[in-house]
Amino acid sequence: MAFHEIRFPASLSFGSLGGPERRTEIVTLASGYEERNSPWAHSRRHYDAGVGLRSLDDVEALLAFFEARAGQLHGFRWKDWADYRSAPASRALGYEDQVIGTGDGKTVAFSLAKTYRSGDITYTRPITKPVGATVLVGVQGGYQAESIDWSVDTTTGVVTFAAPPEKGARVTAGFEFDVPVRFDTDRIQVSVQSFQAGEVPQVPVVEVRL
Repeated sequence: MAFHEIRFPASLSFGSLGGPERRTEIVTLASGYEERNSPWAHSRRHYDAGVGLRSLDDVEALLAFFEARAGQLHGFRWKDWADYRSAPASRALGYEDQVIGTGDGKTVAFSLAKTYRSGDITYTRPITKPVGATVLVGVQGGYQAESIDWSVDTTTGVVTFAAPPEKGARVTAGFEFDVPVRFDTDRIQVSVQSFQAGEVPQVPVVEVRL
């Protein structure tokens, strides 16, 4: 299996259904109490690519994309319109959106990540497919210039500095990002008659670990 660095047409993913899934193992004890555990450190996202189809041209674009990925064989990028930015939807991207590490005077490579907060609880999600032209980086509150101070690998989400940030310096970033996914089916069934009547095919898409 290969990963194709191409995004599923954003106009087709707009309006799709989907979101994160967690896996929780629950054991009910004889006392009635529960023991709960999760084997997953990170959530996994699922989507339905069929919901965004609005015309027969969209169907043709979907079929072409599906064939080029050989069904489930090859992964690709997906824009999750509900969650694709480092900043809240109401605010412009900024280089201090997310803390991605702390300098030690030696390390030059830092991985992009997005932190989700609810009360005192946080979850940090690795970001491996940033949209290159959107990435902004800062160190200890100061803006860092791309190509001069740092570069980013858009296939892994790793930011590499020309010189290591000083010890204790807060490294931050702002960015848009895609989700690495694959089709979760090897079959797409389309009826032109039913599609014109308002029905769309189900085209499941699932996040992949890289």
